[in-house]
Amino acid sequence: MTEMLTEEKKGARVGGCLLDPVMVGPYLLKNRFVLPPLTRSRAGAGDVPTEMHAVYYAQRAHAGLQITEGSPISQQGTGFPGTPGIYTSEQIEGWKRVTDEVHRRNSKIFLQLWHVGRQSHTSLQKDNALPVAPSAIAVNGQIFTADGLQDFQTPRALEREEISDIVKDFGAAARNAQAAGFDGVEIHGANGYLIDQFLCEGSNTRTDEYGGSIENRLRFLREVVDEVVSVWGGERVGIRLTPSSTYGDMFSSDKFDVYTAVVSELNKYNLAYLHLVEPNISGSETVEAAEDAIPTSHFRSIYTGKIIAAGGLSFEVAEQKVQTGEADLVGFGKAFMAHPDLPLRYSNGAPVGEPERETYYGGDETGYTDYPSCVDEDYFARLQAALESGALNRQDVLASLNAGNPLEQIDGGLYYSRLKLNREASK
Repeated sequence: MTEMLTEEKKGARVGGCLLDPVMVGPYLLKNRFVLPPLTRSRAGAGDVPTEMHAVYYAQRAHAGLQITEGSPISQQGTGFPGTPGIYTSEQIEGWKRVTDEVHRRNSKIFLQLWHVGRQSHTSLQKDNALPVAPSAIAVNGQIFTADGLQDFQTPRALEREEISDIVKDFGAAARNAQAAGFDGVEIHGANGYLIDQFLCEGSNTRTDEYGGSIENRLRFLREVVDEVVSVWGGERVGIRLTPSSTYGDMFSSDKFDVYTAVVSELNKYNLAYLHLVEPNISGSETVEAAEDAIPTSHFRSIYTGKIIAAGGLSFEVAEQKVQTGEADLVGFGKAFMAHPDLPLRYSNGAPVGEPERETYYGGDETGYTDYPSCVDEDYFARLQAALESGALNRQDVLASLNAGNPLEQIDGGLYYSRLKLNREASK
């Protein structure tokens, strides 16, 4: 791993503000660290979460709040292979295993509700149908499919009655999230996906009540929030926005007014939180913020509820945001990918590095559940010493580890040791 956040390695912190408890909706969170939604494309057949997902989220239950990777509300809403959905009974059962493990470790977890709109491909759609969008305007660029990168296709513009059907799909997915044991849901209104496509004039040229004026372009977002809040209550619903991002070929000449209106509107719902991505983030990439970027501080002056800030923030910048009140919680994406016990590393001054980029999407445990915690590193070093001294027999140790339940091996270093020793044995 390459190192990041190097200015943080100054020894243990005592009482760092990111470790302070905080109320979010009805929940008292143990700290202000948030695992933000991170697409990892590792779902099983039928886009069902697997045991590997349960391990991944259980490892990161050091966070006060976890927000899952985007979970498509329907097959139509799917935009990437291997993304775990929330629209079948099998998917619900898969997510139950995740929520059980997270709750066992005293963390809270929200499911992110996702419809990608035009950022999809016929290969991901039922009967190879075209993706849908507010208007028949294609994204410039390419999309990753099961057959590799392919050009984005021109989507089909949604009919009026189909919009209502998608709103109902959000409600059904919200109820499924309850059945799966989640503590709440986050509406994905960011990154150029369907809700964002309705908001921005570059992707919405409709002439009905969903297009044209800012008020009309907000209509779909408002209907989705109304629907999801009717299921969960506002205090258990969050929403994610990217006011300054152009990811997904997004643009709008009036974006300052659009997002000011959106955030002002959200005040009336008493939501659990507003999740804002920093202006220097585009998708998963760090970029230079545009000249017309809207700072998080602008929305703090408008929004009356809790704010999560996320996107390439160092510990020290995150502390400043919390201390000044600009944010109440902070999401750390790449750092949490590489360090499941990130709050502990913040507390004790342990090194923090970046994850291996080539393992972000798809694959097995490599680059997913094999990043060690401080406990893992310490335990494996002791185990290795015992094996090298002859105090333990390697075959006996491997047999014992492989016979165990991975979900019961996570916290004490056994799971990590199991992965390491099996890889060594396979060489």
